[in-house]
Amino acid sequence: MALLTLTAASGRCFFKPQSPSPSPSQLSFVTSQLTGIKLSIPKFVLTKPISAPFNPCLQPVARRICPFTGKKANRANKVSHSNHRTKKLQFVNLQYKRIWWEAGKRFLKLRLSTKAIKTIEKNGLDAVAKKAGIDLTKA
Repeated sequence: MALLTLTAASGRCFFKPQSPSPSPSQLSFVTSQLTGIKLSIPKFVLTKPISAPFNPCLQPVARRICPFTGKKANRANKVSHSNHRTKKLQFVNLQYKRIWWEAGKRFLKLRLSTKAIKTIEKNGLDAVAKKAGIDLTKA
């Protein structure tokens, strides 16, 4: 006969097998947390926890922030005709732009706001990067 061990703190179920072949009395009914469906599983099969810990893959995400101006999303209200207010985000107008860097003698592909593009055209890439504290050799 199989032994069922439940730990309430971690929310995990462990099955410890005692006999090699399952009989109808040794079937375990496990309720799914998502749909509430009962699953018929032989007790000796499950020796690992039913719910495994969630390990997301960590990949860098492109943030919606301009590195040169520091502009980011603005929280605002969408106002309907009946004056009903709903929260929304107004994102920055970010564009991928290839800019020639004179000091490095190469092109840089940067994700900039349109305001930063205008500022770079006016003052130059080196001056804007120096003011923002950005090292262009790593870009």
